[in-house]
Amino acid sequence: MINLKGIKKIYATGDIQVVALGGIDLHVGTGEFVAIMGPSGSGKSTLMNILGCLDTPTEGEYYLDGTDVAKASGDDLSVIRNRKIGFVFQGFNLLARTTAIENVELPMLYAGMGGKERRTRAIAALESVGLGDRIHHRPTELSGGQQQRVAIARALVTNPAIILADEPTGNLDSRSSEEVMAIFQRLHESGNTIIIVTHEQEIAQFTERIVRFHDGHLEVDELVQNPRRAQAHVIEEGVAK
Repeated sequence: MINLKGIKKIYATGDIQVVALGGIDLHVGTGEFVAIMGPSGSGKSTLMNILGCLDTPTEGEYYLDGTDVAKASGDDLSVIRNRKIGFVFQGFNLLARTTAIENVELPMLYAGMGGKERRTRAIAALESVGLGDRIHHRPTELSGGQQQRVAIARALVTNPAIILADEPTGNLDSRSSEEVMAIFQRLHESGNTIIIVTHEQEIAQFTERIVRFHDGHLEVDELVQNPRRAQAHVIEEGVAK
């Protein structure tokens, strides 16, 4: 699904060059559930931006689902982001004045999908994360955990090749964090490829593989022995509420 070869990212400020990534080789197979970890300045956020086609590498090759992303144009990257990648952010990134269903419809609207199909798929996505009874609620009417589940539904609605989650539990309490990770685990078991960036070791233990960065280099790539099972505290429509 993801194949990185010699990925470098160098930022130049005048005569000073800062190496954010110093030549990364990384393979993530279809259906894997991976946590990316590292201290501030380690390169993990830069890597996530490249994986999400929000930035391009200075050197190296990046193949996403068979597409040579590193050589794609700006317009092509926009199409790839919309069709192949589902994003989940720490701050939810929901539009405050629109309802849950309207937020989930946005990626399909940008893709030019018809209104009836958008509405049907958005409802199904919200039901899949236990929010079938909240589709007309605005973000201010939802808890933090519920807002993050709306964001997950939005990421799922285009059936992306991968889901990228940047500190998805960073703004949540421990109970809501575990409920969100229960949804990610269920999606993983359904065959989704999921990559999360987290600084929390306890959150990384819900995944099956941990990749650790330091000073722009991949230092550790290890499988998680006996991943933790996230507990859904309340069940509605088959998933955590």
